[in-house]
Amino acid sequence: MKLLRYGPPGQERPGLLDADGQVRDLSEHIDDLAGEVLTSAGLSLLSRLDPATLPRVPGTPQQDLRLGPCVGQVGKFICIGLNYADHAAESGLPVPQEPVVFAKWTSAISGPDDPVRIPRGSVKTDWEVELGVVIGEGGAYIDEADAMRHVAGYCVVNDVSEREWQLERGTQWDKGKGCDTFGPIGPWLVTADEIPDPQRLDLWLEVDGHRYQNGNTRTMVFGVAQIVSYLSRFMSLQPGDIISTGTPPGVGLGQKPPVYLRPGQTMRLGIAGLGTQTQRTVAA
Repeated sequence: MKLLRYGPPGQERPGLLDADGQVRDLSEHIDDLAGEVLTSAGLSLLSRLDPATLPRVPGTPQQDLRLGPCVGQVGKFICIGLNYADHAAESGLPVPQEPVVFAKWTSAISGPDDPVRIPRGSVKTDWEVELGVVIGEGGAYIDEADAMRHVAGYCVVNDVSEREWQLERGTQWDKGKGCDTFGPIGPWLVTADEIPDPQRLDLWLEVDGHRYQNGNTRTMVFGVAQIVSYLSRFMSLQPGDIISTGTPPGVGLGQKPPVYLRPGQTMRLGIAGLGTQTQRTVAA
């Protein structure tokens, strides 16, 4: 299934994408795509619905029908840094021996095509296309062999980053990662049954039509199962938590000379089987 949330910001309703690319409303069955709805039991109930019996939502998604973040009421937005060896190299940093963990504030979450705001005073706002993992079954101390059972599905994430604030203004990354609009997710949550191998997905990103990032999740340093298991040692994972798993090379920081975003530009990014995002940059 491709599950989504549609409507104006703050008023999103749950839906799914049918085989014809039309949105069908799920409001009669669930309040939101959040929490227990994302467990295996909750998704099983949704999978038994016939999309043809659900109300059709007028409009074309991502054209005249806005899609919101594909998961609601997110408790944790956890990120993994330097998880592609070639991205670590372009950043001038060693390949990590353990996953590098940081957080984006949930207030950073936005829809897949909403504007990205360049913060006031920013001179080094950057892009990062990433595979997002959405937790379904919660748990702690999860064995790596069981980790995939805890995954509800996957989505596209743009881990927008302010590099000066991330790397030059102290020792913590978080303040350069969690600005408002720095976490577009979606367009939809693709359930795990549709992605048999998350370590074989092409991902890419363009700015103003120029392709900067071309990668594949097979080159991750730590795979999805390893990441889920590792994180569960330090925190309980709960339904609806989002894990952003790192970016391949091609970020603005790694260009020679570096290239950073400015208001009035357009980012397009996507992952095979998971859809695309398009964001216009604006001044905050």
